[in-house]
Amino acid sequence: PNQEEIMRFHRSIVITLTLASAVSQSGAFAPQPTLMSSSSSSTRSVLYSTTVNKPTGTSFLPEETVERAKIGNPIEKMKLLKDGTSAFVDVYEFARKIREGEMTWEDVEKADLETRLKWVGMLHRGKRTPGQFMMRLRVPNGIVNADQMRFYADCVEKYGPEKGVVDITTRANIQLRGVKIEDAPDIIDGVHARNQTSFHSALDNVRNMVGSPLAGIDDQEMVDTRELTNALNDMVSLDPVTGTRGNPYWGNLPRKFNMAISGSRDDYAHTHINDIGLQPCPHAETGEMGFNLVLGGYMSIKRVAHSIDADMWVPADRNSVVTLCEAILRIFRDEGERKDRSKGRLMWLVEKYGVEEFKETVVAEIQSYDRNVQVFEAQPKPNEPFERRELLGVHPQPQEGAMRVGIMVPAGRLSANECREIADLADTYSDGEIRLTVEQNIILPNVDEAKVDDLLSEPVLNGESRLSANPGFLEGNMVSCTGAEFCGLALIETKSNAERIIQKLEKLVKVDRPIRIHWTGCPNSCGQVQAADIGIMGGPARKEIDGKKMAVPGCKIFVGGKIGEDSHLSLEPIKVGIPIADDELIPVLVDILKSEF
Repeated sequence: PNQEEIMRFHRSIVITLTLASAVSQSGAFAPQPTLMSSSSSSTRSVLYSTTVNKPTGTSFLPEETVERAKIGNPIEKMKLLKDGTSAFVDVYEFARKIREGEMTWEDVEKADLETRLKWVGMLHRGKRTPGQFMMRLRVPNGIVNADQMRFYADCVEKYGPEKGVVDITTRANIQLRGVKIEDAPDIIDGVHARNQTSFHSALDNVRNMVGSPLAGIDDQEMVDTRELTNALNDMVSLDPVTGTRGNPYWGNLPRKFNMAISGSRDDYAHTHINDIGLQPCPHAETGEMGFNLVLGGYMSIKRVAHSIDADMWVPADRNSVVTLCEAILRIFRDEGERKDRSKGRLMWLVEKYGVEEFKETVVAEIQSYDRNVQVFEAQPKPNEPFERRELLGVHPQPQEGAMRVGIMVPAGRLSANECREIADLADTYSDGEIRLTVEQNIILPNVDEAKVDDLLSEPVLNGESRLSANPGFLEGNMVSCTGAEFCGLALIETKSNAERIIQKLEKLVKVDRPIRIHWTGCPNSCGQVQAADIGIMGGPARKEIDGKKMAVPGCKIFVGGKIGEDSHLSLEPIKVGIPIADDELIPVLVDILKSEF
């Protein structure tokens, strides 16, 4: 059954339940808060405080899938014991008890603390900051506004300038750092009231929907990705029965799942490293705009895979795009690997089928939905010369008298005060709108051409400020994962090292074009080093100290990754065991820049 059929069944059950009916979390239903805010409208948001009963994510799985989960990996067994979607309500109960002194964060069951709370976007940073969490939001197409930015600042400020910070991610998303469980309900309610959510943003869920940061303001645009990313965000995170955030239909996936929609030939969304990548392309015969589909791109410790062509094309309308993605996601949910998590990503399932048979399965699934959606063979890609354009700096829009201004945010890290300063800029120059990019920077759209000079002269973009609308070719294109400051998996600290070293490189080396230098703390490659011009990955190194070879923080260095139409992943490091101390790493990077770029 497809989502519509399941939801009709779901609706018939919900109607018969009373608000007082409490059912075991490990059974077919779990109580959920009704907090609604549809992303289809930037102005509509409704907050409900009552509680309804929703099916668990596990209840939507076929019997065969549940049986595989029973003998699956520990996380699968944990989800069967108590559903991940239980966090939608549990986080409120935990917070209440902590506030009232009935318990502390240390009393929260380990599986809830470390795993299930990820269903509301809360990732415990127990190794670095015990009792504090990173809360990841969902920001479809990377578009936020000044009010939201100020709210982020208010959320983290109480945790101090070291722990209470805001990060822009490589999925053009927002992460709030330092959050404590007792504060989580206020943050969740606050983002829901502001038309966002943190639900379904971590672990075995569909992650943030990436689109074009130039959607609607690009003279080279092929598809405006805003409606499509919002529609997919709602498909995943908005319960169509109750109209609340938290959609149990997608509440139990075998692994994380990434989607990206490109709006132009620039491929600002990086479709080649997503499970589903939609690349705009007109139909060769009709000229209708649509998408070629690529599948299976991902990065992990065990494997890094470039997406593969799926030989499918669909029109670029909302119905076709949502239906295609829903069909693929349903197949993945029910048939994906649940024993070996290293083989749980979509690429493994596609390879198990074979591309042609997987295509046939997807087409059959779409036809079963009876939504009048047609899937065609992949269309010939445009082959006229095209040069990928830059996002930083000042650029004209197709709208008369309007400009977009890209601003560097070093390593994507923002203090509470910097969030407020950006909000002030947006209110003054871009009607409150701010766009995030996968390079962890921001764009102010629709700036009046007559006010550009005023914007560029703002103190927050000059002097000692970290933010700049005119950065160097190196510092403006630096990307970094969280690093050891907060992440227990990272082997090295990344953000502070990356920001300091890139500033020194700017003074030592002159380059004639942007060079993308990415940092990642471990082989999970959240910093996407294989896609970078130069990628720095945390790893072991040894250095002679007082006549002895001692272990020190070090790295591997990758060279030659590409993005855009000619995307390419650099899979093997050209150097290993390099200490990251400035006097060791900087000379190596200078040599690479001189010889390769």
